[in-house]
Amino acid sequence: MSHYSVAEAKNNLPKLLDRMLAGEEVVITRRGKPIARLEPEKAPVVGFPLDLEWLDANRIIPAAGPIKGSVVEQMRREYRY
Repeated sequence: MSHYSVAEAKNNLPKLLDRMLAGEEVVITRRGKPIARLEPEKAPVVGFPLDLEWLDANRIIPAAGPIKGSVVEQMRREYRY
């Protein structure tokens, strides 16, 4: 684990980021006390889990032939607010 003062961190940020990405724990201190720690960003959660059973139960299957918005019209008729 490496400790760097705020001034050192300010002057060497690219190097500190490289060390952090290489797996080294980097701590920034102010007056000798730790105030921050650099760590890699965790992978963001994208989207949300799908409820496939609900989607299957509420699926609207259009009749044979051209759709031309009939699905949207049917949804509007069924789900009036």
